[in-house]
Amino acid sequence: MNQQSNDPLHGITLKTILEELVKHYGWEELGKAVEIRCFTHDPSISSSLKFLRKTAWARDKVESLYLRWKMGGHNQQ
Repeated sequence: MNQQSNDPLHGITLKTILEELVKHYGWEELGKAVEIRCFTHDPSISSSLKFLRKTAWARDKVESLYLRWKMGGHNQQ
């Protein structure tokens, strides 16, 4: 029996989420929206992914911001 996931992030990689947020907000605004060092001090996709994969609370904040943005709150932070 196949069940579809109710998770709105199903099939979207963390890398894709991060790349889209950086493209939309830029590192500076992203660092203000989610205050973590990997966004505010010499940010890169690689270092941010490494941190987010190990740190559940930070990943949750990034995913929440992504969902708010994609669900129509384009300017919300």
